[in-house]
Parts: sequence; structure tokens; C-alpha cells
Amino acid sequence: MSDTTTGTLTSTIPGLAAGTYAIDTAHTEIGFTVRHLMTKVRGTFEDFSGEIVVKDTIEDSVANVAVELASVHTRNAQRDGHLRSSDFFDAEKSPKMTFASTAIKAEGDDYVLAGDLTIKDVTKPIEFAVEFLGVDQNAYGQTIIGFEASASISRKEWGIDFNVPLEGGKLLIGDKVDIHLDVQAALQA
Repeated sequence: MSDTTTGTLTSTIPGLAAGTYAIDTAHTEIGFTVRHLMTKVRGTFEDFSGEIVVKDTIEDSVANVAVELASVHTRNAQRDGHLRSSDFFDAEKSPKMTFASTAIKAEGDDYVLAGDLTIKDVTKPIEFAVEFLGVDQNAYGQTIIGFEASASISRKEWGIDFNVPLEGGKLLIGDKVDIHLDVQAALQA
């Protein structure tokens, strides 16, 4: 019997088959949360693509995602326009945010997915805490996988440092951005 850090996927995750899983954009959410004044603003990206390539071992599996920054949606058109501007994402000059995994490892029943996140041509390492939700079949008979992942970053590290000073040395927008992913992906034939 294999241990969970170096065993084959079939021994560590029952029902998970090796292959390429395309992210199902209709059943996936890529979102973020950032402090704004005394509350938090939540947003999502509506245009993205990606795949998870499941190999025979967890360590050899990879994930790649590309997000169109102009697709940001926070339920406020004026704020969305400002986020697309050079003050934040500069979506016209740098239209995509990308993630390419570099390592994955088991931690108990969960996983840590490490990789390179690129925003505005700045690439930095990031680690996501991942909860695998399972393997099943969708209505079309495809094998699907689901997971949730989260990470926190400092937006300043990616050159997104626009802010407005307030009284008492406070700032309008927080530096910490919480990223959350709810992903469903389907095995490709």
C-alpha cells in the first residue's frame, strides 16, 4: 500500500483517473476579496480557461490557468472600470493573469499547490491550500473533479499599489487580497 505523499493517484484518491481535465467555466468561480474602508469588496472574473493534467503521481500533476483581467466583476460598473485601468490591472496593456503550478503535495487529507502567479508582467510564487471535493460523473457521462482552493497575496508585490490616503494614516484599500477558487473540471476524451 502506498503512502499519501508518494503513492499513485488511484491509491490516494479513489476514482481519479490520469488525464487532462478542462476547467468547466460554467461551474467554476475565480474570486477575490479585499478590504475597502470598513467593509470588504468581493469580485469575480468571468472569462478564464485552464486545465489540470493528472499524472500517475500527485507530484507529477500540473495545473495552468489564464484569466482575462478585463472580465473583472464586482457588481459595480464604475469600480470594475477603475480596476481595469492602469491604476490597478492595466488590462489593456497586460490583459491576462496566469497561474502555472510548480509543485503539489499532500498535507493530510488536503493539498498544497505551489506555482507562479503572473499579474501585470510580474511573476511571483504563491501557494494555494486545496481541498479536494471528489470525483463523479456529470450528466453527459464525463468524469469530473471538484476542489476549492484559497490563498492570500499582497497586491503591492505585483505592482498594484494604487490607494487613497485617509485621515489618521489609514488607506482606502487594503493590501491583502484573498483569492478563492471553486473549481469543477471535466476529463477530456
